Parts: sequence; C-alpha cells; structure tokens
Amino acid sequence: MSKHYFDPRLKIFSLNSNRPLAEKIANAVGVELGKSSVNQFSDGEIQINIEESIRGSHVYLVQSTSSPVNDNLMELLIMIDALKRASAKTINVVMPYYGYARQDRKARSREPITAKLVANMLEKAGTTRMLTLDLHAVQIQGFFDIPVDHLMGAPLIADYFLEREIQGDDVVVVSPDHGGVTRARKLAEYLKSPIAIIDKRRPKANVAEVMNIIGQVEDKVCVLIDDMIDTAGTITLAANALKEAGAKEVYASCTHPVLSGPALQRIEDSAIKRLVVTDSIYLSDDRKIGKIDEISVSELIGDAIKRIHENKPVSPLFEIRYR
Repeated sequence: MSKHYFDPRLKIFSLNSNRPLAEKIANAVGVELGKSSVNQFSDGEIQINIEESIRGSHVYLVQSTSSPVNDNLMELLIMIDALKRASAKTINVVMPYYGYARQDRKARSREPITAKLVANMLEKAGTTRMLTLDLHAVQIQGFFDIPVDHLMGAPLIADYFLEREIQGDDVVVVSPDHGGVTRARKLAEYLKSPIAIIDKRRPKANVAEVMNIIGQVEDKVCVLIDDMIDTAGTITLAANALKEAGAKEVYASCTHPVLSGPALQRIEDSAIKRLVVTDSIYLSDDRKIGKIDEISVSELIGDAIKRIHENKPVSPLFEIRYR
C-alpha cells in the first residue's frame, strides 16, 4: 500500500463490477477498502449492508456499470441510498465506465435519452459528485446538476506507445469514425504524429461498414483509438482497411474494453497487432487474449480522489506522466 492517507474521513468502497480496480485505487490512495457486503435474495433482489461506521465521512464508491449493466446499476443505486441513510457527509461515485452513455440523444422519434435518466437516478439517490473516465459523449457531464470530474485515458495510452518509441511522423493516429476525431487529435498531439479518419456508414446497430480513409496511411504505423470497443466490428474493419491501404502495422487502443459477443474472435482474426485497453472494465484472465495489453487507471483515479478531497485542481492529471 502507498503511504497511509492522512485523513481517516476519506473512505473508499467497492461493489461487484470491478473490485480488483477498486483495490488498486485504494492502495494508490493509501486506505483500506471499506467493509460492506452485497447479497441477493432467491428472487434476485439485491441486499447491501455497510459493515463499518461512515458517519461524517467522505465516501468514494467505485462501480463501473458494465455487464451485467442493470444489476451493477441497481447495486450502485442501493449502495448510494445506504450511504446516505448512514450519514455519509459526501457520496462521490467513481464510475470509470458509464453504462448507457451511447443513449445520449434522441436519434429517432420516440426514443428515450437513457444516459440522462441514469444521471437523474444517481442524483436522486444521493450522489454529491461524479468522477468518471472517457465518457462516450462528453455532453453527459451536462446531464448532472452536481460536479462531474471527467478524466482522460489518452495520456495513459500515449505513455504505452511512447515507451515503445511508437511516435513521430512515421506514425498515424486514426479515428475509426468522425465522432472520435477530438480524441484522436489529442493522442496525436502527445505522440507528435499526424491523424487520419475512417469514414464509415452504420446500417444498423452493431454493424459497421468502412467506406473511405481520409489521410495518408501507406507505409505508416497506424494507431487506432476509440473510447470503447463493444462487438469490435468497427475497430477490426478499420484495421483491415488500413492494412489493405498499405499500413505497415496496425495497433488499436481504447479506454473501455466492453468486448461483448464476437469481439474477441474478431480481434484475434483481424490485422490488429496489439490492442491496448485499460482496466476500467474487469477482464477475466480467459478474456485477455494474446493481442491484449492492459494498463491500469488506478493511479490516475487514486490521484484524482486525493486532489478532489484536498480541493486541488485535477487538470494536472491530463499530462503524460502515468504508468
């Protein structure tokens, strides 16, 4: 464990979605994980008990709303209610991966905006601050009327490539779609490399078709970056298109490895040489296929928690200085 944190009022609790990450965050901060239990009744109802006093404490609750999304979200809401009723002074939800973030607008008539609904539920339950990482849509910050600290995974991913001297003019950072250009530009800035964009059309959910590559990729090392990889259709089609266009090597990276359905097989069969992901979502050992390199966000989040607790700015965390 890091040096023991000076303020005993700071407490970190974990639920079931990603306990290994929560343990690493607690270690980075210098505290023990809070004692609590999560059980289910025979009909599936969730029952939570906090097994230590948290009266007057500043609680940081770690829970990604990854698969099973609805169970993890319900766990989180119940735990927030328990913390509120146990007289926690502040309830700070640390949500590395924000489930339902893709439902951030009405794409068609009569659709819900579920990302906003989740924000409403978290606030109503008693959340006083959100700490999250690489939201799929940054405007989700505006769905809350409480402070939201939004961290970036790009500096960590940049460190991975800089350590391997994958940088400069021989490297092209590629956005797999128009929506990710800002993210790609930030990574390109760190690597001092140009960018390219994949122009794609998506005929229906979880189906993507590569149409055109905007930028020079021939004889270049290409680095794809996205906020999340779900079924891996977009990222693998993009990688294969880059290879066909003459790229020397293709790396891929994302903050959130959702990796559902056929994702792992698609990645294994694709032109991707290495896939760099973070541990924002728990990956069991059997899902860490040979091409996957995992980097941890625990130091980043741990540092953010200490800065928030001490009323210091979190902006220095956007620099390349982790890993």
